[in-house]
Amino acid sequence: MAPILSVRDLEKTYEGGFQALKSVSLDIREGEVFALLGPNGAGKTTLISTICGLVRPTSGSIEVGGHDALKNFRAARRLIGLVPQEMPTAPFEMVADTVSFSRGLFGLKRDPALVESILKDLSLWDKRDNAIMALSGGMKRRLLVAKALAHEPRILFLDEPTAGVDVELRHDMWRIVGELKERGVTIILTTHYIEEAEEMADRVGVINGGEIILVEDKAELMRKLGRKLLTLSLSEPLAAVPQALARYDLMLANDGASLVYTYDTHAERTGITSLLTDLSAAGVRFQDLQTDQSSLEDIFVDLVKGG
Repeated sequence: MAPILSVRDLEKTYEGGFQALKSVSLDIREGEVFALLGPNGAGKTTLISTICGLVRPTSGSIEVGGHDALKNFRAARRLIGLVPQEMPTAPFEMVADTVSFSRGLFGLKRDPALVESILKDLSLWDKRDNAIMALSGGMKRRLLVAKALAHEPRILFLDEPTAGVDVELRHDMWRIVGELKERGVTIILTTHYIEEAEEMADRVGVINGGEIILVEDKAELMRKLGRKLLTLSLSEPLAAVPQALARYDLMLANDGASLVYTYDTHAERTGITSLLTDLSAAGVRFQDLQTDQSSLEDIFVDLVKGG
């Protein structure tokens, strides 16, 4: 199946010479949730803005649902809903009116039943006659989603959808994303919250310095790059790792009260058995041990450092 969104060799250089995007190529599958991760200034928002037509690329191509987004912008943009970080709407507009207006911007007829359905799904129906300025921050964030869905897009971009909101609203947004995915909407989100990507994404892309450095299925990424830590709580603190244990690349933690061993669970040999034997031979005793799986955040930090 052809991807619903395809970006090829996309570049953006601003006046002054700053290159925000460097030969970015990316395919998005229909119906997936794709998380785009990267540090501040990595190029996440520039990439989204370029795909959505808010920024014109210096070179490259963008195809959305079979439409060339640079030659046939209106047809391509019709398939896209964008939830920006900030509320660009006039504060005195009424909630239901601004959602209907967003639909009209795409040349679509009024559909009060659809607007009602969207507002109810986002817990905004009882605020339909309220001015936007009267909404809480969380409700304004939901309204941005409602506006983006008003023209029934096939692709939804969420740019930092839960930045600065409380945990309850964050989980509520995760629920909304899950429901949209069930309806077949393709979702692309940028986020600083790694647990957000770990919770929702099917695939993860990492961008750094304007370049895509990795695109991988989340589960496969965790399998390939994830690691486990074996932490040994020592009976007596150590000032240094004994030379006899140097080959295990152990780390001292908790002021010498713990030894930490990193290993690959998918390797033919984890080395744990020989480590425990060599610990005993070196006279190092421990009281307890525990294992921890590395998180997507650990993997992300390692990738960005490596980039």
